[in-house]
Formats: sequence, structure tokens, C-alpha cells
Amino acid sequence: MFPGMTYPIQVVVRETGLSAHVLRVWEKRYRAVVPQRTATRRRAYSEADVHRLKLLRQATMLGHPIGSVAQLSDETLDTLVKTAANRAAAPPADSQPMNEPLPDSPIVLACMEAVKAFDADALNRLLERATVQLGHTGLLHQVIAPLSQRLGDLWMVGSVRMSHEHFATALIRGFLLNPGRQYAGTSSTWTLVAATPQGQLHELGAVMTAALAAEQGWRAVYLGPSLPAAEIAGVASQNEAQVVALSLIYPDADPNVERELHDLRRFLPNKTILIGGRAAERYRSSIEAIGALLVKDLNHFQLELANVRANQTRKF
Repeated sequence: MFPGMTYPIQVVVRETGLSAHVLRVWEKRYRAVVPQRTATRRRAYSEADVHRLKLLRQATMLGHPIGSVAQLSDETLDTLVKTAANRAAAPPADSQPMNEPLPDSPIVLACMEAVKAFDADALNRLLERATVQLGHTGLLHQVIAPLSQRLGDLWMVGSVRMSHEHFATALIRGFLLNPGRQYAGTSSTWTLVAATPQGQLHELGAVMTAALAAEQGWRAVYLGPSLPAAEIAGVASQNEAQVVALSLIYPDADPNVERELHDLRRFLPNKTILIGGRAAERYRSSIEAIGALLVKDLNHFQLELANVRANQTRKF
């Protein structure tokens, strides 16, 4: 970013992690920022606008509704975010400090060793311990997401076999989608369908989105990997789902994905479609062409789910 310059909305989306839809809502409904307009009436954001939007995104990810923080000054927002970061970094006074589970953390490495040994009991024990220490959402963000990333990286360079990936996926799927661990009941009026499109065989990303949606109070319908668009659309329509979540991981240059995405939008013209996964960026043009939202990570996914609920609630 360069002082004095202005930036189109596509650049701001990339810099902030917010979707174009969210940017427009925050501008129109909350006056969070007021971008300039070009001669052709396109939005032009200043560096200060981008900085403020980053602060607002951080504040909302901490749990503050956008309506309560949109009019705060940049200085107040910065203090709010830094205070929360300092609080999170400080170990609890009445408990033993725990290493934050990052990709190279002990618990993630221990999970990886259990996968390499095909030790289901050990992996289950590690996931249970992490759930107790971190909570369900923390488990997803801090253990399973980095574990999935590490497993994919090692598989790509041949350090683990396909059987390791299948073993880990099956066990984690059972652990996360076990009805006894779900927070959302079937009575929820908010429904999400999660799957991978036909030809996309790695399902752990879709499993995580279903589990996180359930944690956030949604009724999550998980369909599994490699389903035709018509099948996904049929389930979404039958269940009156507000959101369809797709994961694109492997293969990352699938010539059929574009057709499947366009078919899905044709079958579901009015549904919110969220698409993420490590290969999703490669299909950005197709995702944007169908009016779907490219989700960058689990934090972004949570934010978009909250936006769907907030926007649809206001319609009634």
C-alpha cells in the first residue's frame, strides 16, 4: 500500500480478507468507511480506509458486532484489538500455561506422529485433550486446520502416503461429526449443506466447515466428497438450506470444477455459496462469475456465516 493512493474494491478485498459484499454492507448500513468515487462511480478506498477496515475485521472476529464498533475511532479500535491480543497472550494465573497449538506446536506434531503410526487411539486421545483445553472452535482453528495443512504438504512431497491421509480424514470426520459433540440441534432454522464438488476427493475441509457451522448454531448437513452439482442442489433445496459450503483441495487444476460450479448456481440461483480450501484461489474467476464467496480461512468462514444470519434476519 502507498500513501496518497486509492485502491479499487478488488484490492481491498485481497488486503483485508473481507468480501466485496461485506464491504458494501458495512459502508451502506453502518457507514464504517466512506470511500471516494471515481468519475465512473466506482469505489476508491484510501490507505486509511483499508487500515480501518482491517481493524474492524479484527474487532468483529473478537466477537464485537459490527454495529457496535463501526463508529469507533481508529485509535479506540486499535486499543480494543491490542488489549484482546495481550489478554490472549497472557497465560491464565490459575492454570499451567499451554503452548499455543500452531503448525509446529507439540500437539500438532504429536497428532502427526499418531497419523504416521496409524494409531487411532492416540489420535483420539490427543483430539479429546485439545477439545478440553481449547474448546471446540479452538480445536478446529488451532489443531485440525494446521494438522490438515501439514498432512497435505507432506503428502504432496511424498513424505506420507495416501493411506495416511485417508486414515486421518476418516478418524477426524468421525470425531468432529459425532452427534454427541454437536452443539446445534436439528431444530435450528439455519441450515448449511457442506460437500466437495464432483472430482474433488479430499473432504477434510468440508468436514471442518460442517463442524464449525454446527458449533455456531447451524444445522449442518454433511454430504461427503465428490458429489455432482445436481445432488448437492437437491439436498440444499429439500432442507431449505441458506448456505452451501464447498471445499476445493485436490486436484487443484480440475477442468470439471468450473462446470460444476456453474451448474450449482444454475440449480440454486438464490442460495449463498461459500467456497474455500487450499485450491480455491485457482478457481477465483469461476467463483466470482457465479456470485459465490471465496472464503480464505476458518475465521473468514465464521464471519460470512454471521453475515448471512444478520442480513437475512433484517429482512423479516
